[in-house]
Amino acid sequence: MLRQALIAISKSERAERLISTSPLTAGVVGRFVAGDVRGVIGELTRKGLLVTVDYLGEEVTEQAQAEEGVAEYLRLLALLPAGADVSVKLTALGLRLSEGLAFDHAAAICRAAAARNVTVTLDAEEHDTIPGLHSVHAALRKDHPDVGVVVQAYLPDSLDRCEKLGGARVRLCKGAYTAPGAYTRPADIDRSFVRCLRVLMAGTGYPMVATHDPRLVRIASTLAVLEGRDATGYEHQMLYGVRPDEQLRLAGQGTRMRVYVPYGSDWYAYLMRRLAERPRNLAFFLRSLLSRR
Repeated sequence: MLRQALIAISKSERAERLISTSPLTAGVVGRFVAGDVRGVIGELTRKGLLVTVDYLGEEVTEQAQAEEGVAEYLRLLALLPAGADVSVKLTALGLRLSEGLAFDHAAAICRAAAARNVTVTLDAEEHDTIPGLHSVHAALRKDHPDVGVVVQAYLPDSLDRCEKLGGARVRLCKGAYTAPGAYTRPADIDRSFVRCLRVLMAGTGYPMVATHDPRLVRIASTLAVLEGRDATGYEHQMLYGVRPDEQLRLAGQGTRMRVYVPYGSDWYAYLMRRLAERPRNLAFFLRSLLSRR
């Protein structure tokens, strides 16, 4: 129930105005959203961590907004080291306006990223955008075979999606949205996650295991060994500000550990969904809002 409530709050304009304008919010936002993105990227890479960077924004309704998002990603690419990744939401590139427009914008980012030896991963969003996401991803792979895509385990067709993504870079996450018929019980989502993980680890693609759940992290590492994958054959991904000590532990073991670094002023929906994914962060958030220290 708490997860569903937080997802509902993420869509509330009234709650957004209240929370985003509070002078007490900056502390918690700064924990999960990079202010100085260049500095954060540099700090993480010096520690041996990989990065995927997301310019926050989604659900744009005007072409000019989508073009501004593309321009920002092109500026971002100049800051990234080789081997980095950028995470892109297609609704920020105009998917709600036209699938073709989103494809053209994503292709422009892919071309610029390839010139800098940086990869691109297409983020999953609301359930009604998933068909467009996979359509654009399939089209992009023709010229950019390393473009990645996100599969959300809470959706009941996630296993089928994984089975059809042979040879692809796939980020598997639990998911932080709602959908008709979707799994809602944590145990059901976890079981779906493991089923998908088995398919990805046994397949020919590159699994990107996006979870902070210690048990699922261990299962992923075990499956990688059983399927004969070495340290370069898959990676773990975690959010900026969540379990940083575990991120360093995994990297110290020689595991590819990538940190998802969001930045930008449009942080509200992102932050609320992160709280929905990991409700224990809500206590930290509320303490930050209520404390004046």
